[in-house]
Amino acid sequence: MSGDDGRESGRGADRHPDGDLSERLKRLETQLDRKRDPAPGGRPRPEASASDPSAIGRAFRMSSEFVAGVIAGGGLGWLFDRLLGTSPWGLIVFLLLGFAAGTFNVVRAAGATTTSGGTGSKPPNS
Repeated sequence: MSGDDGRESGRGADRHPDGDLSERLKRLETQLDRKRDPAPGGRPRPEASASDPSAIGRAFRMSSEFVAGVIAGGGLGWLFDRLLGTSPWGLIVFLLLGFAAGTFNVVRAAGATTTSGGTGSKPPNS
């Protein structure tokens, strides 16, 4: 209301405040660029493409594979017990097998298992 817009009348009245902000932004960007660690190998990291699964998608996949293994093992164990009358041993054994299968599926989905050659993943064909 008093006509004061935050600038001092007198000195600096002809300076544009956006010019100062853009200078500060440029200085900050250069400082950040100097502080950032380069990616391993000296190359910039590739950006995630649309074909790469997101982290939350991979987490849901791994958790659902684990739960499916345990549920399948429990269901087979219960069915085995009902048909053969071996309660509770079939349920216990197949629950443990389902747990092992679910764990193996999670490890496989994470890409931490080796192939039959024992070298991990295959090198790309050249």
